[in-house]
Amino acid sequence: MKLFKLAAAAATGIALLSGTAFAQDDKPVVGLVMKSLANEFFQNMLEGAKEHEKARGDYELKAVGMQNETDFESQINAVDTFITQGVDAIVIAPADSRAMVRPLKKAIEAGIVVVNFDVALDEEAKKEQGVELAFVGPDNRGGAEMAGDALGSKLGEGGKVVIIEGNPGADNATQRRLGFEDSVAEYKLDLLDSRTAHWETEEANTVFSNMLTANPDVQGVMAANDSMAIGVVKALESAGRDDILVVGFDNIPAVGPMIEDGRMLATVDQFGTDMAANAIDLALEVVAGGPALEGWVKTPIELVTAE
Repeated sequence: MKLFKLAAAAATGIALLSGTAFAQDDKPVVGLVMKSLANEFFQNMLEGAKEHEKARGDYELKAVGMQNETDFESQINAVDTFITQGVDAIVIAPADSRAMVRPLKKAIEAGIVVVNFDVALDEEAKKEQGVELAFVGPDNRGGAEMAGDALGSKLGEGGKVVIIEGNPGADNATQRRLGFEDSVAEYKLDLLDSRTAHWETEEANTVFSNMLTANPDVQGVMAANDSMAIGVVKALESAGRDDILVVGFDNIPAVGPMIEDGRMLATVDQFGTDMAANAIDLALEVVAGGPALEGWVKTPIELVTAE
């Protein structure tokens, strides 16, 4: 069997994780496009997708990940490659909600089933391109509000907080910031600052360290994902501060001990291990002749605390 390769992988930053050029026994081929595999959330998602492929046994998986959270050019190149290879479906968690609409339109025009999951594509960009695509994913705003409410209930009115935001171009980053702001309004918190750390741990460490220097009286931190929350916790440990509450989003395994010992107050589980697998199931139903997905197919979320 001819191996599926990305000839310019090193140059583009694309990380090919599995796949072959042609499916065996006429099995449908699904191209999975994820975000940064430096993020434990997407590492777990990949493992869940691989297990799903084995368990079903009736399709072939090609999985591609980015080198870092802002490397969305790799996603564009991956989609173009999957179009050339003639996959049956592309299941994608877009790194940039606007930039990915045009390449996905090309995939749809090529007759490929496209499922947008985890991060919603921008509605205005879809209208501009004449693209209709459902979104399979969680209520990011509602989930962030759950975490923010956990923080607000501890701090009470006037509690001083900051927000560490995700990628400005990603819809889930926008929705999580809005969810945190909903909690700020509900609990009448004092929002001192809000800055992006692009989902990255080390950047969050630096960004929050600067915030802490400027606002030493801060009492709580709302981080839009757990990778950034870990960066915040590291900054607090370096500063010798254990009096500041931190909430995150994703429930990656690394934050479990932090929640248990109090370094983090809460996170939100969006069941990332199952997310890609569920989106693949929906894509295969359409490939098999089922109706196109419409609207918002909501996936579950759950607040996680020490209790």
